[in-house]
Amino acid sequence: MSCGRLAIACALAVALSSCAGDATRPPPPASAAKVPELKPGIPAGYLGRSLPDSLALVSPPPAEGSAGFAQDQAVHTAAQALRSGPRGTLATSDADLRFPHAARTFECALGKSITPQATPRLYLLLQRSMVDAGMATYNAKNHYNRQRPFVHFSETTCTPDEEAALRKDGSYPSGHTAIGWAWALILVQVAPERADALLARGRSFGESRLVCNAHWQSDVLAGRMVASAAVARLNADDTFLADVDVVRQELQQAAPADAARCATEADQMAAIPGTF
Repeated sequence: MSCGRLAIACALAVALSSCAGDATRPPPPASAAKVPELKPGIPAGYLGRSLPDSLALVSPPPAEGSAGFAQDQAVHTAAQALRSGPRGTLATSDADLRFPHAARTFECALGKSITPQATPRLYLLLQRSMVDAGMATYNAKNHYNRQRPFVHFSETTCTPDEEAALRKDGSYPSGHTAIGWAWALILVQVAPERADALLARGRSFGESRLVCNAHWQSDVLAGRMVASAAVARLNADDTFLADVDVVRQELQQAAPADAARCATEADQMAAIPGTF
């Protein structure tokens, strides 16, 4: 598999392996020892080859000159106005799929601290579902091989070191968006009383890709569709459902999220009304 051709796929491997050698991590839960692995120390998704077919789920991306592409261009312009402010800071943070960083994305929305030590089952649930949601975008990504906005406009992104890989990776649907929206939907199952905050954070996670100049709005919308299909498929998987039940119990003992960090995140999430 070429990292240039499949940037998100390679990002998943890097993200999940970033803490593989951390000697401070506790041993995995007993059930985690039975989890299939992409390679030693890196957990696989739940679905294996039973992923939803994104090419069957999403319509083609808007063609240049269409009303849909005009909307994509208008949103691009509005989103780039946010790059230099607090919303741009959040977008840059959201671009980083490496663990343990990515696992903290929904701490504030969930109201709980998420760490491999204190919430190991939730941590593993996020890792495994990330693989399913991210990889589910690739039938459509590879088929359409859509050019990203920063390439189209000869601009930059919030992650310059990733631009070479992104240039070779299809823009439609957005893999980051699929991951974030899937996590939001899954966490609503875990903590339904936090549904509004979780879904708002999942929405903003996808919109960060607009601010980062890595995706068009139609990419983000299609990413949510793929995520919804992936989570629907996960809910037919007994192992996933059992893990959700265990995570509900685990969170009862979890520490609260950091209040100061959450106040900062709330300010960062506040975008210009009507931008997206």
